[in-house]
Amino acid sequence: MPSLSWLQKYRPQKLPFRRHVTRASVALIYRGPRSRDGELFFIQRARRDGDPWSGDMAFPGGRLERSDTSSRHTAMRETLEETGLDLFRQGEYQARLSDLLTRHHSRWSPMVVTPHVFAWQGDHRVSLNHEAQQGIWIPLDYLSNPAHRSTLQIRTPVGKMTFPCCRYQGYCIWGLSYSMLQEFLRKRGAG
Repeated sequence: MPSLSWLQKYRPQKLPFRRHVTRASVALIYRGPRSRDGELFFIQRARRDGDPWSGDMAFPGGRLERSDTSSRHTAMRETLEETGLDLFRQGEYQARLSDLLTRHHSRWSPMVVTPHVFAWQGDHRVSLNHEAQQGIWIPLDYLSNPAHRSTLQIRTPVGKMTFPCCRYQGYCIWGLSYSMLQEFLRKRGAG
């Protein structure tokens, strides 16, 4: 069983107004025998017209629904729907990471995203739905190596912007996913 005991002591930043805006939640899914070497699971979002994050690398997740009992439940439900990975039965909950502020997909209103970390104890089978075009496990030693960090330029209505990213076999992890990844790696290194 993976040991992520260093996460048990972590106290994430929680945005005080999170209950008053649209909320979403994602799952950082870890597999491996030890916390020092293992892999994290990412999806490549399906390419869709009008989706500003079409084709981007991400952690599985989505918006909270009224039927969800918590943001953790949302991450688990959305992961099952998008990937077939059943965190209810084959995931061991580890910890919550800090809330992140972003915007709602279809409008400029604020949205808070809460990441949750799980240790995966199931098999390697993935069953993607229409929201994901690829599922991939990426080694933590690769993700934590500074040599694989880069930048990504994006055209925006206000001009070109440059963002930090991590590149892996033609994939590019940037934006919120990159921020969550960096928080996870910082805490892993300090643990």
